[in-house]
Amino acid sequence: MCHIPVFCWISAAVLERMMGKAESAEIPKTLTQMFTHFLIFQTKLKAQKYDGKYEIDPRQARKTILSLGKLAFEQLEKGNLIFYEEDLKESGIDVREVSVYSGVCTQIFREEFGLQLGKVYSFVHLSVQEFLAALFKLLSFSEHNTGLLNMFGSPMTSLLKGEVDKALQSENGHWDLFLRFLLGLSLESNQTLLQGLLRKTISSSHNNPETAEYIKQKIRENPSPEKSINLFHCLNELNDRSLEQEVQTYLSRTGARCLSGVRLSPAQWSALVFMLLNSEEELDEFKLNKYDPSEECLLRLLPVIKASRKADLSNCHITQEGCAALISALRSNPSHLTELNLSDNNPGDSGVKLLSALLEDPHCKLQKLQLWSCSIGEKGCAALISALRSNPSHLTELNLNCNNPGDSGVKLLSALLEDPHCKLQKLQLWDCSIGEEGCAALISALRSNPSHLTELNLSRNKPGDSGVKLLSALLEDPHCKLEKLLLWGCSIEEEGCAALISALRSNPSHLTELNLNYNKTGDSGVKLLCALLEDPHCKLKKLQLWRCSIGEEGCAALISALRSNPSHLTELNLSRNKPVDSGVKLLSALLEDPHCKPEKLYI
Repeated sequence: MCHIPVFCWISAAVLERMMGKAESAEIPKTLTQMFTHFLIFQTKLKAQKYDGKYEIDPRQARKTILSLGKLAFEQLEKGNLIFYEEDLKESGIDVREVSVYSGVCTQIFREEFGLQLGKVYSFVHLSVQEFLAALFKLLSFSEHNTGLLNMFGSPMTSLLKGEVDKALQSENGHWDLFLRFLLGLSLESNQTLLQGLLRKTISSSHNNPETAEYIKQKIRENPSPEKSINLFHCLNELNDRSLEQEVQTYLSRTGARCLSGVRLSPAQWSALVFMLLNSEEELDEFKLNKYDPSEECLLRLLPVIKASRKADLSNCHITQEGCAALISALRSNPSHLTELNLSDNNPGDSGVKLLSALLEDPHCKLQKLQLWSCSIGEKGCAALISALRSNPSHLTELNLNCNNPGDSGVKLLSALLEDPHCKLQKLQLWDCSIGEEGCAALISALRSNPSHLTELNLSRNKPGDSGVKLLSALLEDPHCKLEKLLLWGCSIEEEGCAALISALRSNPSHLTELNLNYNKTGDSGVKLLCALLEDPHCKLKKLQLWRCSIGEEGCAALISALRSNPSHLTELNLSRNKPVDSGVKLLSALLEDPHCKPEKLYI
C-alpha cells in the first residue's frame, strides 16, 4: 500500500510520533497495528486541538469512535463511499463534531449536473472506513458476547470464520481489507493498544490458532490468486507464517531459488507468490528461470509478474497458451511493466497477436521488448508493428533477432520508424531474413527520423554492398547518433566496406562499437578502416573483425593506425585471421604503448 498517498501520510504521522521523544513503543509490523496507532494519534490530536485537553476522555472517545464505526460499517455493507447528513444522524453522529474530527472524517462537496447537492461526507480513504468498520464489529461483539467456549466452540472463532467465508464469496474483494483488520484486532496485543475503548479484552489464545487453520484450509482449496494473497495477509495479521516457512525450507535446501523438479502443493505455490510479492528486489526485476523454467511455473506466478517492473521470462518453454494467460494478466495492470523478455520461447504468430493487444493499450508503458527466437513470421510481425504504431512513444528497445519477418515485415517496421512519435533507440534484427529490398526500406525510414536510434543490429542478413551503401547514406547524416553498429555476416566486400568507412569518416564522433565479423573486408578494406581509426575525432571502443580475411599487410596497417590514436579502443577481436608472426609483433608493440587502453584482445 506504500504507493497510496494517504497511507504514506498515515505511516509518516504514526512513525514520527513513535520515534520522537514523546512516546516510545514497538514499531508497527502489520497494517492493523499501523491503523490502530493512527486512530490513537488522531484521537489525542482532536482532544488537544479542539477540546483543549491533553488526556483523552475514554468514555467520549468510545462514543465518538463507535458512532463513526457504525457509519463506516453500515455504509460499507451498502457499498457506499460517500454519504449525507441523514446517514450521519442515523449513526448518532453530531455533524458539528465530525467536521472537526481532523484526519478521520472530512467534509467534501460534490456537484452533479450543475446542481449543488449540499454537504456530502467521506472518510479520507476507503481503508480508514474499513478499519473503523472492523473496529465497530469487534466492539459490538464485545458488548454482546462473553467469549466463553460452548459446545459449538468459541463465538469469536465462529464470527471470524464467517467473515472469512464472506470475504471469499465477494467477487470484487469488497470485504478483503475489512477481514484483515478484523483478524488483526482480534489479537489481545492489538486490543491492549485500545485501552478504554474495549471494556473487556477478548481472549485469542483459543480463537487464533483455530482461525489460522481455517484460513489455511481455504488456501488449500485453491481460490483465485487474489483471494489467496489476501488470505496470506490475514495469516500475517495472526502472526502465522507456517506455509511461508515450508516454501522457504524448499528454497534453502537447493542453496538457490531453483524449484525445478520440486512438487509444490497449490497452497505452497500461493505462499511463494505471497513471499515474492513482498520482495522489493524480486519485483524490480523478476526472472522466472530462477525458480522453474516451465509454463506451469509461469501460470502459478502470474500475480508476481503482473506486479513486476521488469519481467525476464526467457527460455521457459512458454507456448501460445502460456502467452495468452500472461497477456490477460498484464492487461489488467498495463502501466506497471516497463521491460518484458519473452526470448527463446514459442508463442508464435498467434501469441504475438495477443501481445499486440497489450501494446495497443494507451496505458501500456513498455519500454523494452525482447522477442529473440520466438517463431515470429510475417503475420505476427504485422500485428506487432500495427500495435506499436498505435502507441509508439514509450518503446525504446525492440529485439526481433532470429525471427522470420522477412522483407515484407521489415517494410511494416519501417512505417513505425518513420513516425515522429517513435522513440526507438535500440533495434535488433539479427538473422531476420532481410535482403536488399527490406534493407532499403529500413534505411529510408531511419533517414527520415535519424536522431533517436543509437544501436542497430543487422547481422546475419543479406543487405549486400548495395544495402550497405544505403546504410552509409544514413551514417553520413549529421543528425545520426548511432553508437553501435553490428553487421556480422552480412556478405560485405571491399566496395561496401569502402562506402561504409567513408560515411563513418564524415561523422566519426558517435560510433563506439563496430562489428564486421565474418565479412570479406580483406586487407584492402582494413586499410580503408585505418583512415577512420587515425581520425582524432574517432571514439571507437570496440572493434570486431573476426574472420575477415585479414593478412599480414592489413594487420600492419591496422596496428599503425591504432598506435596513432590508441587511447579509446578497449576491445579488439582479430580472431580467425592471418596476421602471422610479424603482425603479432606489431600488435605487441601497440600493447607496450602507455596510452594504449585495450582490456580485451582476441587473436
